[in-house]
Amino acid sequence: MKRTILTAAAWLLVMTTWGAAAYAQPETERATTDEAKRVRDAASAFQAVMHAPDNAIPQAILDKAEGIAVFPNVLKVAVGFGGERGKGVISVRNRATNTWSAPAFLTLTGGSWGAQIGGQSTDIILVVMNRRGLESLMNSEFKIGGEASAAAGPVGRHASASTDAAMHAEILSYSRSRGLFAGVSLSGAAVREDMDSNEHFYGSRLHTREVTIEGASKTAPQIVAVWRDTLGKYFMSDRTATSGKRDKK
Repeated sequence: MKRTILTAAAWLLVMTTWGAAAYAQPETERATTDEAKRVRDAASAFQAVMHAPDNAIPQAILDKAEGIAVFPNVLKVAVGFGGERGKGVISVRNRATNTWSAPAFLTLTGGSWGAQIGGQSTDIILVVMNRRGLESLMNSEFKIGGEASAAAGPVGRHASASTDAAMHAEILSYSRSRGLFAGVSLSGAAVREDMDSNEHFYGSRLHTREVTIEGASKTAPQIVAVWRDTLGKYFMSDRTATSGKRDKK
């Protein structure tokens, strides 16, 4: 009987020690895992949107884009009170090489767009159309529709990029919820840089500009390549776009 009790006690001690070790994962390692999941979810959300060309961001819009931000699984936490909150990433396009920067981390809060999307988990995509819009997103915080003009983006393979929204807006915004994809107004929503996540992911406390424009993140987890490759599938180079226009003539 005594041996059985001792054996049970020893087993309990082993299990307790193992469990403590499992949950004693370093905070930075847990955080890196969280940030890697955010990058992976952002890539998956963008790919899901672009998988159906007849109901996606028009290629003419993508060809002109200077940057893109994706906020996967944004949740509305307070019905009727603009309690939306999401976490996402942004990358900037290098037109000289037609490559994309490493992702910097952002948060998205507030705004009055919850009623437009029904309150469920939603993917939000911001397509930055010019350098002024890009400069706004480089700030530590800015309000969409304030420092930068924004509009719901056109959708579909044949949607014209010459609409008033696309011609004049600095940022075009889209939402995808339960398979429904559409342009959505995010006026009043606040976008903030997430330096804590940048530090967890890259090992240095970096601003958005340092990650996306200055290339301060010298090393990055492997998931960054997945994100860049996903963007590269859908954004044509200037040379390719020009060649395509010549071929049509």
